[in-house]
Amino acid sequence: MSVSGIIVEYNPFHKGHDYHLKKTKEITKSQYTIAIMSGNFLQRGEPALFNKWIRTKMALKSGVDVVIELPVVYSCQSAEFFSYGSIQLLERLGVINNIVFGCEEYDLKKLKCISDILAEEPIMYKTFLKNQLKKGMSFPSARSIALEKYFLNIGKNNFDGEVKSVLQCPNNILGIEYLKWLKRFNSNIVPRNITRKGAGYHSKETHEHYSSATGIRNQIFSNNKDLSKLKGLIPDYSFSIIIDALRENYIPAQLEDLSKSIFSILLRYNDIDLKKYIDINEGLEKRLFNNLNSNSIEEFINLVKTKRYTYTRIQRILAHVLLDIKTEDLIMFREKGGVQYIRILGFSENGRNVLSEIKAKSELPIITNLSKSYKKLNPIQKKMMDYDIRATNIHNMHFSKTYKNNMDFSISPIIV
Repeated sequence: MSVSGIIVEYNPFHKGHDYHLKKTKEITKSQYTIAIMSGNFLQRGEPALFNKWIRTKMALKSGVDVVIELPVVYSCQSAEFFSYGSIQLLERLGVINNIVFGCEEYDLKKLKCISDILAEEPIMYKTFLKNQLKKGMSFPSARSIALEKYFLNIGKNNFDGEVKSVLQCPNNILGIEYLKWLKRFNSNIVPRNITRKGAGYHSKETHEHYSSATGIRNQIFSNNKDLSKLKGLIPDYSFSIIIDALRENYIPAQLEDLSKSIFSILLRYNDIDLKKYIDINEGLEKRLFNNLNSNSIEEFINLVKTKRYTYTRIQRILAHVLLDIKTEDLIMFREKGGVQYIRILGFSENGRNVLSEIKAKSELPIITNLSKSYKKLNPIQKKMMDYDIRATNIHNMHFSKTYKNNMDFSISPIIV
């Protein structure tokens, strides 16, 4: 049995994702494709445009065989820990032969060269990194400079100037982190990369062939009453699913719509309380309190951010505050082995076969019906699952016209 793994958000599924999926099947010749997909909150600290079941349906219609949820304690994290959870989950399925990821850099050897240093953390590199962080730099900038200095010192002058350009691209960063964790887990999963096509990750422009997810979301936000311009930007099945969702019950999710909830929570805390969340230190808690009179979440983040605390990093911190994801729990999950279960969001008829193989080979509990499985989970597994349930409830409360509590217990896996 040949199985490929992909790590996705599908926010929403567009033509670039379709290209990635088709190329994955083409270059690996795999019989099955399994997607590890973020649930209702994403890596940049934003709520998903539509809930995880709507996006699962898009994935299955596109040809994915099984969709598995990445727990929110990993999906809403920096690239390092997002990748840690994703790669570990793929590894612990016990059936994955290949992982295929899209990135801006075509040379996989170059990405591996960088990822090996991050995986091994030689003393010289760690010293360079520590020195740059002491200067008040953001972690991404400090890491980039530390790597360049390291390569220069070991005689790899051909990397001079290249590291910075590679690490400026978000999908390269994720790809490097995937490779790092594959190495640390001593995984037999074979990595492959394909070069991204079309608009850049952050581009707000829309293009007929390959628009970015950002551009497509902006198109939806600007006029979700008339989405005729969207039709040519995403596959027909994805377009139909979005139209049906908007007609039925769902409101396209934006971080701005969570602003009052986030501000209300912040108002309850004092400086010490906020320090229980990851990354809130070095006086950041005071900056958060001092700017609560902002008119929008965007204005608030722009006032709070610094050279060291980037916009995206602040955005993730606010998502952690909203979801009450505490540092002590993140540490505890890591000490207890990381990912605690396999939550099946959906599968195709073809995917039934690989699900049987996962059940035979994986030691993790496989959850298809949470109402039956929840009581069987141990306290650590329940703790992780409770965060997923909370994320669903908060997302549903803000972005569903008719709120239903605890949908995780009532919705069965999507079957296509």
